[in-house]
Amino acid sequence: MSWLAQDGAGEARTLCICADDYGLSEGVNQAVLALIERGAVTATSCMVLRSAWLPGARRLRVLPPTQADVGLHLDLTAVDASPAEAPLRGLVLRSLARQLDLKAVRAAIDAQLDRFDQAMGRAPAHVDGHRHVHQLPGVREQLVEALSTRYPGALPWLRSTRPAGPSPKVPAKQRLIHALGGPGLEALARHRGLPMSRHLLGVYGFDGGRGAYLRRLQAWLIQGRAGDVLMCHPSVRAVDGDAVGEARVRELSALALLKPVVQVADVQVQLRPLSHSALARSSLAR
Repeated sequence: MSWLAQDGAGEARTLCICADDYGLSEGVNQAVLALIERGAVTATSCMVLRSAWLPGARRLRVLPPTQADVGLHLDLTAVDASPAEAPLRGLVLRSLARQLDLKAVRAAIDAQLDRFDQAMGRAPAHVDGHRHVHQLPGVREQLVEALSTRYPGALPWLRSTRPAGPSPKVPAKQRLIHALGGPGLEALARHRGLPMSRHLLGVYGFDGGRGAYLRRLQAWLIQGRAGDVLMCHPSVRAVDGDAVGEARVRELSALALLKPVVQVADVQVQLRPLSHSALARSSLAR
């Protein structure tokens, strides 16, 4: 497979590629920064509770905000500053049963926004959730209220989990992710006037080799439209405690082939931060 930038070749589209988990490890930070510098990644979502956040924030802060959207990756399954994770199942079940401690949820959201603002010297361009927790019942209400209160003049955009394409072709994993809170987040954001991305690309089972990821990446690039976000999880190395560490390395090897303008089949894709899209700022996910 070749990735070739050719001006004026084929249908032109724009897309935001967002690298998740910045701050999880030094390997993740190195990969994300290299991809931003290359123009292959145009947004990153930051884990402010993890060990590599503060040194990584110093390097992110000096980048021009126009180069990439830098946002908060809301993290409710951290057990400490390492890559280790608490099980997601309990959080999801308590959320669906409306048994979350809402004061504790709001405190966690505010604490992470504080850590982001203090380290970056500015508000997040967007907010999404590690393992998509930002959309869960109980979490989404507290998050939207916090963002509306803290940043009334410049609301961050929220990441939708809505799948792209016809429903029968959407993988079961992505249908499940969206069903766990996506429609509720969309309705709440629309009601409160928070901008949202349109569709989420990049969901898979972290399985397969480099060739399999390259094929998926090509399909996502062709499928993407303005306002969509393609999430990824690159790293230069796998680390202990990271369940998807090897997949991160494979993703980096494929993403490193991208350029700011990518020709895939008969489609020319221009990679841009979502905040620079008039579509994303003026309309919510439908």
